[in-house]
Amino acid sequence: QVQLVESGGGSVQAGGSLRLSCAASEGSFSTYALGWFRQAPGKERQFVAAVTWRAGTTYYADSVKGRFTISRDHAKNTVYLQMNSLKAEDAAVYYCAACRAPTGSSWYLSESNYNNWGQGTQVTVSS
Repeated sequence: QVQLVESGGGSVQAGGSLRLSCAASEGSFSTYALGWFRQAPGKERQFVAAVTWRAGTTYYADSVKGRFTISRDHAKNTVYLQMNSLKAEDAAVYYCAACRAPTGSSWYLSESNYNNWGQGTQVTVSS
């Protein structure tokens, strides 16, 4: 079982930037992709971004395109989420998740395709 630990969350003013990190116990062998989801109080958890481990193919939610960038570092077994131009609606707990075997053409959007989840890191945006 891959273990995931998120870090990098914090408080930032609207328009500012943060970089989240997700350190995995393993990523290049049994994990197909790693993704980021977020959940605000009283809201459903929603997809943010994902990257395939081997090829580096990226996927983004429409709400973050052009502002967020997901990347991975094979040597460190780490995935990053660079968040720029943060908005109040970006405030949430951000979770890193690992996908072992995707199903469906839009597999990256569905929580059901992710097998392991981190504990989350809080992002607060003030405006």
